[in-house]
Amino acid sequence: MRLIQLPTAAFALALLAAPLHAREAAAIPATTVTVPASGVVGMEEAYLSPDFWIRRLAHADRVMLDTAAIAAQNDKLMRVDDSMHDLRALPATLGREQVGGWIKDLSRRPDKPLFDVDGKPVPSATLDAIVANLALDAIPEQQPTRYGLVVRRAALRTFPTALRVFNEQGDTDIDRFQESALFPGTPVVVAHRSRDGDWLFVVSPRYAAWIEKQFVAEGTKDAVLGYVDKTPFRIITGSKVDTVFTSEQPQLSELQLDMSTRVPLASVPADAPVNGQHPYTSHVLELPIRDGDGKLQFAPVLLQKNTDTVGDYLPLTKANIIRQAFKFLGERYGWGHDYNGRDCSGFVSDVYRSMGVLMPRNTGDQAASPALRRIGLDAADHHKRMQAVAALQVGDLVYIPGHVLLVIGRIDGVPYVIHDINGGSYLGDDGQLHPMHLNAVSVTPLTPLMFDPAQSYIDRITSIVRIRP
Repeated sequence: MRLIQLPTAAFALALLAAPLHAREAAAIPATTVTVPASGVVGMEEAYLSPDFWIRRLAHADRVMLDTAAIAAQNDKLMRVDDSMHDLRALPATLGREQVGGWIKDLSRRPDKPLFDVDGKPVPSATLDAIVANLALDAIPEQQPTRYGLVVRRAALRTFPTALRVFNEQGDTDIDRFQESALFPGTPVVVAHRSRDGDWLFVVSPRYAAWIEKQFVAEGTKDAVLGYVDKTPFRIITGSKVDTVFTSEQPQLSELQLDMSTRVPLASVPADAPVNGQHPYTSHVLELPIRDGDGKLQFAPVLLQKNTDTVGDYLPLTKANIIRQAFKFLGERYGWGHDYNGRDCSGFVSDVYRSMGVLMPRNTGDQAASPALRRIGLDAADHHKRMQAVAALQVGDLVYIPGHVLLVIGRIDGVPYVIHDINGGSYLGDDGQLHPMHLNAVSVTPLTPLMFDPAQSYIDRITSIVRIRP
């Protein structure tokens, strides 16, 4: 086990506030941060338990925002944040300019070399064909606004293609055509179809992108939004749960439901079999399915009662934030929800959505949202950054360009975070940058994290978002 010395946040703040001669003369007392055999700086086995952090909190179960306050914040988000899409407010018809604008904002022809999974350059002709598949010339002048529901977890793509592309040869972790993913029951507006007919450009409440047609069932506006509003319901609070196997409804058999998914209960007799099984040990969910013509239908399916779900959104408390975040601990990092996982912004938004709090999809939009309580640090000097770090609270979201970290507590003055990260480095006593290759939802101290040998994460903080009054 190696040891590195870090100044405590409180002392560093006091030192930075002192006159220059005092700062030059002072010896900075340091907090010892261990580097265990794992090579993950500042970590001990006990830190991997949510209870370790919850026990350290005062008023861990105090509600930070009640249901009414969360609803008001969500409403504000839909009204004032341009990254969000209020499907209810869209007009009955969509014009070519609006649809074309949505697509062109996302699907811009790459101007840098790309490589496939085998490390071979993607030919220009291949990119030309992908761009042609956008079928921009086929967007009608006016079209009725069409609605649908997503029937299973599905990728959202930059272009209407499943081709995986990467910036560097040999680096196949971050597919540059992967944008996000949608979960079963997510409402969408179907705005356009690819030239080959296999893909749809959809607008969901938090993102607009391409999705494979087979994962969307089209229905009327009333049917789609009625499903979204239907009560009673269950909220998925586990990282992932699966419905019960059923040969009677193959589309719904062992269907994965991710954290924060809201699923209404089906109206069925309590003593009647569901898909050949008595339902008394399960919740009977109603989920969308796609018929042979791509139209929306609904069917019941069972979800065992011993799975991790609740009958309403969890209260927004520090304890619940920590518990929910730790349910993803160790899940593989997946850029744009790739690898059946999620990325850093998807991770924090899925955690907060299990408590009813909506957030924009991407880090840049989350960090700058006018609807969220935000502490801006883009142009702040180091002194102000250290002040902000010293004032961090459990549940705060810390943003650096392209990344977000969730604060879970402090040890000896050092703030600790949980985050979904594909890298992670620290500066050792030898003055060298030591990579940790985390590539998963991980717990780390914030203070030692380095972007490069000259810049710490703290030096790169752009904003802090605090979900509370």
